[in-house]
Amino acid sequence: MPIPIDFLPPARISAKEKAFNQLQRWIIDGTLMPGEKLYDAEIAEALSISRTPVREAFQLLQIQGFIETFPGRETRVTTISKKDVLKIYPPLASLQALAAEEATKVISIEQIEQLKEINQKYELSINNQQFFRSMEIDEEFHNLILDIADNPYISDFSSTLQLHIRRLKYIFLKQQLTSKNDSLKEHGLIIKSFTERDGKTASIIMKQNWLRPMEELYKVLD
Repeated sequence: MPIPIDFLPPARISAKEKAFNQLQRWIIDGTLMPGEKLYDAEIAEALSISRTPVREAFQLLQIQGFIETFPGRETRVTTISKKDVLKIYPPLASLQALAAEEATKVISIEQIEQLKEINQKYELSINNQQFFRSMEIDEEFHNLILDIADNPYISDFSSTLQLHIRRLKYIFLKQQLTSKNDSLKEHGLIIKSFTERDGKTASIIMKQNWLRPMEELYKVLD
């Protein structure tokens, strides 16, 4: 299992969190590829921690669906396929649509301006063909709406699903910039719906904003 030697260690946190955060990042960005075996001793040495917090991190990652453990045999990064696209996007689309509807009820003028500013950054990253940057800004846009909706259950389930979607994007579309103009327009329509206090339209557009890329990604995997 190749362990990078030039990564930046996380800030001062517990050993378990350190292992969990780093392994999750490596799995999502494809450093640790689907199906790759994980060795607790090797990871512990790379992170300068003991094997116990690494094993604890394995348990958390297994709950999230990023690794699978076969007791007494091996631990592997879970594999992913195009079928996973159709399993991950729809529930996230529904959660995000609900968040948009809830956010419409309480969003302030200042928060709407924040969303406009984020969308301007998103447009700039698209024009500059910065794929990873545009993905980060897109997540920033949606995360702000989740914060405004202020429902921890929506936020918690969404965050895990978003991590799996980011993994799909990194592995299958690494270094490739797909068209984001439709997403940019949809963001604008969502902001417009917030301004008009139209929760139903905000919900419909938000769901479309997630299901459309699902269909595009599924086609790319053909």
